[in-house]
Amino acid sequence: MASLKDLKTRINSVKSTQKITAAMKMVAAAKLRRAQEAAEAGRPYADRMRRVVAALAAKANADSAPALLVGNGKSATHLLIVISADRGLCGGFNGSITRQTRAEVARLRGAGKTVKLLMVGRKSGDALRRELGDSYIDRIEGMQGTSVAYAGVAELADKVRVGFEAGDFDVVSMIYNKFVSAITQEVNVTQLIPAEVAETADDDGGVSYEYEPEEDELLASLLPRSLTTQIYSALLESSAAELAARMTAMDNATRNAGDLIDNLTLVYNRTRQATITKELIEIISGAEAV
Repeated sequence: MASLKDLKTRINSVKSTQKITAAMKMVAAAKLRRAQEAAEAGRPYADRMRRVVAALAAKANADSAPALLVGNGKSATHLLIVISADRGLCGGFNGSITRQTRAEVARLRGAGKTVKLLMVGRKSGDALRRELGDSYIDRIEGMQGTSVAYAGVAELADKVRVGFEAGDFDVVSMIYNKFVSAITQEVNVTQLIPAEVAETADDDGGVSYEYEPEEDELLASLLPRSLTTQIYSALLESSAAELAARMTAMDNATRNAGDLIDNLTLVYNRTRQATITKELIEIISGAEAV
């Protein structure tokens, strides 16, 4: 049985930890509001960009369309852009990205594809370094937070585009956590190159547009910007999801610390009572012996 001093030391230690986790929860909650607003504000722009590209792609000539839209005709080498956090203490946020990356790599390799990884964020990069480190083409840190820099994302998108045009890879996909709510994050796997052109409902009242210049020329200009926009939107979503996961994890840790303090206090009081009772018995027994 632990001594009273040991129990008291442990109770004080847990109380200190509880103060830290409570403070981290408050900090994450304060940052989450701004990150959530940024992520939600970026969604309409990203969605509209996809719709414009889809509308142009529907009218473009498949034979002369840009490679960013239709691909280079091959799918032997896949690049996965994996977006995780630079820091831990955010529950299963990084673990879910790591598991999804393992599953996606196994699926692609099972189909006979070569897989390359571009790791954005430190945690998944560290977790997968031993088993998949030979597939890394780069590791980038410091791109996430409450203020994601568009200029840095543009440089990353240009690097991906240049690598695709050089033939380093044929298909580019992105794995990231999408912010759903303060307690829910959803792992998304999105294909960037060739661009996914999903059929969307016509919300323009059946209006037909004529584009100037031609569709192919517009696509050549819009597709690089669309690539940057999709990555930028994913980083905003990931940053908000990370803060939400950290806030929830720290809230749970604070509650668990409170429960542990209650249990330790109960054990401390029982041990103290047992010690007092034992001392009284010894005093009474000594008095009777005299």
